[in-house]
This record gives sequence, structure tokens and C-alpha cells, in this order.
Amino acid sequence: MALPLRRVLMRRPGDSLISAKAEEWHYGEGFDGAKAVAQFGVFADHVEKSGAEVIWLEDEGDGLADAMFTHDPSLMTDKGAVILRMGKPGRMKEPGLHKAAYQSAGIPIVGEIEAPGSVEGGDCIWVDDKTLAVGRGVRTNQAGIEQLGAMLKPLGVSVLGYDLPFGNGEEACLHLMSVMSPLDEKLGLVFAPMLPFGFWKLLKDSGYELLEAPRDEFDASNGLNLNVLPLTPGNVIMVDGFPKTRALMENAGCKVTVFDADALCIPCEGGPTCLTRPVWRASANGE
Repeated sequence: MALPLRRVLMRRPGDSLISAKAEEWHYGEGFDGAKAVAQFGVFADHVEKSGAEVIWLEDEGDGLADAMFTHDPSLMTDKGAVILRMGKPGRMKEPGLHKAAYQSAGIPIVGEIEAPGSVEGGDCIWVDDKTLAVGRGVRTNQAGIEQLGAMLKPLGVSVLGYDLPFGNGEEACLHLMSVMSPLDEKLGLVFAPMLPFGFWKLLKDSGYELLEAPRDEFDASNGLNLNVLPLTPGNVIMVDGFPKTRALMENAGCKVTVFDADALCIPCEGGPTCLTRPVWRASANGE
């Protein structure tokens, strides 16, 4: 999840976000649709300047404000995409947008999660190329994890489920990636107090060094200080305004780029990782 980003699916927000009602989408204080669109543009420039090819989904006024968070409706494997099924009712139409985009781009579809299962991409973390950790909570259920496990078993992938804490309740967004972000091959940023113990042990046993984000910045950002996107190993982008978290990563050797997201990420409960669905990450030799 930290190899160089070569191809990524993103949705450029527009009228659906500008006209979104904060109370309907559980957006918090500071939400400003027009300002959020402008902030997204700055973020997208950083991604494109990294050399990644962007597959664009356009907002044509379909009313799907959360669809800009393209990380959640699908999951990518070495053999193609898995179309997921959302745990947030207002997002149920989004996987269809991803399926159509992949079909148009000639990207194979490995399978689809079906009711009563639900899996959101933010709950999925590749520990290595054969081990996928999945958070079990408000957005992802056991039925979905079992379906995903059966789907990926022929690819030689083990799917391991871990219970997430209740967090701020059913309406809030707490994913496994809310408490852990990969930064480099064996380096991760975590909020230790909310990390499932079994997942923590898996990471440690797998040789990960874990940087523990400060509680005050985690609380002040609704967890978005932890939502960090690697463009290449150790070269990451994060929401501005959280200097202690930034320094923690820089002291570990990371190059950190920041962007203003007080209208886009903080109130909408989604950060740089959420705004991207990596389609292809590859090392210098193309693997």
C-alpha cells in the first residue's frame, strides 16, 4: 500500500457536494461545499504531479456527495477489482460507478460483495501481498468478510477480520484505516488506543515499525491526522494543521506534503487516502 502510485481512481466533486446538506451526510462543523471543491483541486494537483495516471469519475449532479471518497466502494487485487457493498445507506449506489469505470478502462472484475454482506475499502489494509486485514464494525460485517475471504482464497490471499471499537457511534465513520495508515513497506502510523490488539500483534510479528500518533491531534482532527496517503514509499500527503503528527513522520524519514482541508476532510470524515482508490502501485521494475 506504499509502493509508487501509478494509477488511481478519483472523483472530482462538484454540484453534489456543493448542494449537500450537512445533516443528511453527517458532515460536521466547518463544512463548506464550494470551499471543499477548491481544496480538492489542490489535493488532486499533488496526486497528478506525482506522475500517477488518474481515472476520473465526474460529479454530474447525481447527489452522491460521499462518492468523492473513492477508496471505499471497491478494492484492488493483483488480478483485478472487487466491487464492495457499502455499510452507509446513502452510499449504496457508489459501487456501481466503480464497476462501470473499471469495465470502461478494461480492468477485470474479480467479484462483488452481495447482501447481507457489507465491506468498505477503508476497513481493508494489505499487510503484505498475501495478507489482507479487515476491520469488523459499523461499515463492514462478518458476512462481507466471509464473502471476501472466499473470493480471495483462490488468489492465495488470507483475509483476517478484527473487531473495531464502537468509537463515536453508528453514524460516525470508524474504519480500520482510521487507526492505521501504511507509510512505507514496513512503517505505519497508528492511534494505538483504538487499534485492535490482534491486528497490532500481526503488524509487529510482520516486522512493522509503528509510529504512535498523539491523542490531542487525533481528537482535534476527528482522526484525520492519521489519514495519510503514500505517493511513493515514505513520500506522503496529509491534512495540514497537525504539526506533531507531521514531525513524527519526518523524524522517521518521511517526506510530508500538506494541504488545507478544513472544509473538505475534517468535517466530511475522510482524508487523502479516502479520496483515492489506488488501482496500480508498482516498484521501479514494474512489479
